[in-house]
Amino acid sequence: MAVSSMLSLDRWRGRLQRANARYCGRRPFTMRNRAPMISFTFDDFPHSALHTAGRILQDNGIAGTYYVSLGLMGTTAPTGEMFTEEDLPQLLERGHELGCHTHAHCHAAETPVDTFEQSILDNRAALQRLLPGASAFRTLSYPIGSPRPETKRRCERHFAGCRAGGQAHNAGTIDLNLLQAFFLEQSRDNSNAIKAAIDECCDTNGWLIFATHDVADAPTRYGVTPTLFRDVVRHCIASSARLVTVTDALHGLGVTAEVSSP
Repeated sequence: MAVSSMLSLDRWRGRLQRANARYCGRRPFTMRNRAPMISFTFDDFPHSALHTAGRILQDNGIAGTYYVSLGLMGTTAPTGEMFTEEDLPQLLERGHELGCHTHAHCHAAETPVDTFEQSILDNRAALQRLLPGASAFRTLSYPIGSPRPETKRRCERHFAGCRAGGQAHNAGTIDLNLLQAFFLEQSRDNSNAIKAAIDECCDTNGWLIFATHDVADAPTRYGVTPTLFRDVVRHCIASSARLVTVTDALHGLGVTAEVSSP
């Protein structure tokens, strides 16, 4: 098969995966928030996400949501140097929250559903070993790709809300199994696009979930610089939005954040 044909097939498959994720396995919920909301989230999570970005958030009285793959602890990944065991209690002590990113950082589109769900349970069990008595993960971020419809349905058993990508904010009737997020690194050379996303969220009384990975002076392709991150935080503070964790935003919408037992 010609290279161009293979690329066309891959693009078609990608579009089909995204369409299936968007329209199937939905958990519709109508937002009735009184004010716009913005959340800051970090996937994997790299050491710099806590010690650089987390400090910027703390200095401004903001808590973030860190989607952790506990199987990555102490490793170096494409998104940089990962968190250490010592980072976990520090994160909670600083007022941030932990969310689930599966234990093995499972590809949401390619991982069999049973394997994906087991990795959720493995991540939960690892959390209790590392932080006995810690609150269970309330929300999930899908790693890498768009989730399969059945994966969405399985995740619904375990989480109040599940976050994806989409470069959009949430407004009106949303899918709790596929919350939209705006990855900062995709617009790190276009700060005006990021500010426009904040303004649009506020104009529509929506909920904007920012996402990224590392935050460093020389970020990976998946991260941003501290300078850009500070600028985004400043613009958010100056907006009319409430700056809340993902779980607090769900509470504000009236979504029950209880989770199932293993």
